[in-house]
Amino acid sequence: MLAQTVLHAGPIRVVDYRCTHDGTETPYVERHPLHSVSYVRDGTFGCRTNGRAFEHVAGSLMVGHPGDEYVCTHEHGAGDACLSVQLAPELVDTMGDDRAAWRTAYVPPVSELMVLGELAQSAADGACNVGVDEAGMLFAARFVGLASGRLKAPGDPSARDRRRAVEAALWLDAHAHRPVDLDTTARAIGLSPFHFLRTFASVLGVTPHQYVVRCRLRHAARLLADDAGAITDVAFDVGFGDLSNFVRTFHRAAGVSPRMFRRAARGDRRVLGERLARAV
Repeated sequence: MLAQTVLHAGPIRVVDYRCTHDGTETPYVERHPLHSVSYVRDGTFGCRTNGRAFEHVAGSLMVGHPGDEYVCTHEHGAGDACLSVQLAPELVDTMGDDRAAWRTAYVPPVSELMVLGELAQSAADGACNVGVDEAGMLFAARFVGLASGRLKAPGDPSARDRRRAVEAALWLDAHAHRPVDLDTTARAIGLSPFHFLRTFASVLGVTPHQYVVRCRLRHAARLLADDAGAITDVAFDVGFGDLSNFVRTFHRAAGVSPRMFRRAARGDRRVLGERLARAV
């Protein structure tokens, strides 16, 4: 079993598991130290726990409960790949500590969870601008809601939540040039990570990670337009961890590369004309 920790931030950990068993091995035992919900994105495996047996295929979920024992096999197929979202007790409490939900053990392929599972995988691969912690919490919270049957339509945010969301946005804008994560930001305004994510997205219509990325892009555009510094320096100064990610994200947002954007800001009418031609 190959395991790569994609993220470990405060009360949430996301791990990419790849099992290479070929079906000839004897069944093996898994014990999960934390509550976990694992999205099976490829392959298949069998699992027995608490007197029940399940067959996992792509799109299904394995639900882990601390203290329980899971006997896994590959008697019907070789290998699998899972993305596991693991939650500390305090985070489980904020999502509604439904004991029955966390003893579900198995969830069949459900469209809502498959979509969020793929979103979490995309975030883990760095292929979208959603934070891994955000996608992981959304995925886990959706599972809890479906498993406990208490999904509710979101209500209008209260005045207090609106104030908190605005305060958080100001804090994120001021700290966007530094590494920031959901847990740190939530603590800064006195909320649990899950409540903070839900409140922020409900009030402002974007997740905290999306907002941070857009703050960095805004700051980058300003520096590119006003300053003659190297593009690499601009990328690191506004908070991007590497140049290629900055160039790709900026191009996706602006429709032109940072270098072409700078030329347009300096009055290169050819660049502006080409950009306008693509916009109509």
